[in-house]
Amino acid sequence: MTWYEIFPLVSTSFILISGILVAIGWRLILKQRREAHEKVMIAAAISATIFFIIYVSRTIFIGNTMFNGPDSLKTVYLIFLLFHIVLATVAAVFGITTLLLAFRKNFAKHRKIGRTTAKIWFATVITGVTVYVLLYLCYPGGHTKPVIQAIFG
Repeated sequence: MTWYEIFPLVSTSFILISGILVAIGWRLILKQRREAHEKVMIAAAISATIFFIIYVSRTIFIGNTMFNGPDSLKTVYLIFLLFHIVLATVAAVFGITTLLLAFRKNFAKHRKIGRTTAKIWFATVITGVTVYVLLYLCYPGGHTKPVIQAIFG
């Protein structure tokens, strides 16, 4: 297995782990196990951060993967990818906000947006894993130049 194949698998694994941890954390808070909820949600945030670091590193040093599926699916894939990117951006903003509210002990607002944040995160995880499956399992393709190489030659 090459770095080109390992990075996406590892980063997707971390995003999937973060989604599972958010689900566990939600269940824990419903059972009023606040301390366990806090620890699991911090682990979910760390997992999501590791994903982001790996993703950005891969984009800079290795490059992005291009869709290699049939032309008839390319437009649908690109719309789906755009939806995932917007969803992931919204989820990140909501996630950071939700964490900050918890750390500031503003639990009323934390509770209020936490449910929405978790739902957006679940959708992000599902669409992210779907993108991985399409790019690396169903229609493995080539990748573009690393950003550094594209900029500096």
